[in-house]
Amino acid sequence: MNSPSPSPIQSAPPAVVLLSGGLDSTTVLALARSQGYAVHALTFRYGQRHSSEIEAAKVIARRAGVVRHQIVDIDLRAFGGSALTADIAVPKDRDLERPVKGQSEIPVTYVPARNTIFLSYALALAEVVGAIDIFIGVNALDYSGYPDCRPEYIEAFEKMANLATRAGVEGRTRLTIRTPLIALTKAGIIRLGTSLGVDYSDTTSCYDPGAHGEACGRCDACQLRLKGFREAGLADPIEYASEKSLAR
Repeated sequence: MNSPSPSPIQSAPPAVVLLSGGLDSTTVLALARSQGYAVHALTFRYGQRHSSEIEAAKVIARRAGVVRHQIVDIDLRAFGGSALTADIAVPKDRDLERPVKGQSEIPVTYVPARNTIFLSYALALAEVVGAIDIFIGVNALDYSGYPDCRPEYIEAFEKMANLATRAGVEGRTRLTIRTPLIALTKAGIIRLGTSLGVDYSDTTSCYDPGAHGEACGRCDACQLRLKGFREAGLADPIEYASEKSLAR
């Protein structure tokens, strides 16, 4: 008796995708699926003030048909040090193209060591599911100055990861941190996602959303997102608290 043929999802190579529920990670998820990967999505509830992104990630993962969507609880509020995890005001209306003289290059919305923590969890999941590819939506062009979004950081983590895993030490496989958006503008990311059929109305980017999840339109993340849609020649489908933000 012949064994049944494996389904496409079973025969596809596994990959871990860090999924925040935002525009970039959703685009990366769509790209990984389009390349034939069986996606294990990983989302973090880390005490972020913009926790509405977790619900967005659930919807996105379900509609994308991922193999697994793991939501991990870690409380980075214990350390604070960021406007996203402590009682620090989220900056609004910053001119991201012409920073104020004396303004810190790294904004207070940077969460200390966040990508290092997230990638470490992704590395553990990759070992368990046999994945040699980890996707993360970092970007070195249209970003807010975070040190853990730079190519040299990703290269360093990848080198460390291959020293830290059983498969790497045994020489059986080499793990790769995939950053397909790292050299794209926000507009380029949006065009790519649109070509892959991404529904950006499911995503959220705001650092300081309103009570019903509406975006403020004034924080760095909102400004970068709006700029990207404007330059891509497309309308942003999410709700904003102020129509003023849409006219920027």
